[in-house]
Amino acid sequence: MSEIDFGRLLTAMITPFDIQGNVDYAKAEKLAIHLVETGTDTIVVCGTTGESPTLSWDEEYQLFSVLQKAISGRAKIMAGTGSNSTSEAIAATTKAAHLGLDGTLQVTPYYNKPPQEGLYDHFRAIAEAAPELPILLYNVPGRTGCKLEPETVAKLAEIPSIIGIKEATGDLDQASQIRALTPADFAIYSGDDSLTLPLMAVGAKGVVSVASHLVGNQLQTMMKSFAAGKVQEALQIHIKLFPLFKALFLTSNPIPLKSALRLLGLDTGVVRSPLVAANAELEAKLKIVLKEVGILT
Repeated sequence: MSEIDFGRLLTAMITPFDIQGNVDYAKAEKLAIHLVETGTDTIVVCGTTGESPTLSWDEEYQLFSVLQKAISGRAKIMAGTGSNSTSEAIAATTKAAHLGLDGTLQVTPYYNKPPQEGLYDHFRAIAEAAPELPILLYNVPGRTGCKLEPETVAKLAEIPSIIGIKEATGDLDQASQIRALTPADFAIYSGDDSLTLPLMAVGAKGVVSVASHLVGNQLQTMMKSFAAGKVQEALQIHIKLFPLFKALFLTSNPIPLKSALRLLGLDTGVVRSPLVAANAELEAKLKIVLKEVGILT
């Protein structure tokens, strides 16, 4: 499936909620359109930033359908259908395929800590169940408690529908090893905005971004500049945006992001328990950074 192209900028979209904590599908539709208009190539729905652990499968499927209609033909939709249960991930991924989505994000199984052999079998089974749907692996051991090793990634890259990986280990050596062991068309995406530019230097294609809710066009310019050999231009954008990248993780994602959006007049509602709203101290810090990077007057 090397011809499948999800672009450079994938946005891990938040899930808007109303004041009662219900999914606000109308706001989700408006936000998706806003993201596409500000540089996003692919919207990743129901990932970590989308608070997927607190969403029901019915809510997720409804989001997939709403966003698919909202941005059809303008950007791609990648559905977060991973699970720590192989059978559950297969069921969710098969349904996403039937909905006609463009791809799926598959997180490493969390809590049960499978060995590398188990991880390989898990992802292979999902790929075989829905071979028409491209898979982006999601390696985030800080959240899941297990890590895909480069050798396992290389073995999984031999499966045609597994087209890349979201690397959120924070480890440049890991990304370098994956790049050395996989074909050139196997896409590596940074899972951290602050590491996008460094990872591109060792062969990454782009980023699954949180900050793109706020600075999507600037991220696109940074990545395109680097790809065109304009390294200093890319570096200047990275340095300018770096404080924002870090501020969005002053506490658990997406608490700072939803607060920042509200400060900018894009209210996407509350976060779901057990997350809690940003306190006054955090909001004050966010205001300073948003002004520093020039997106809040």
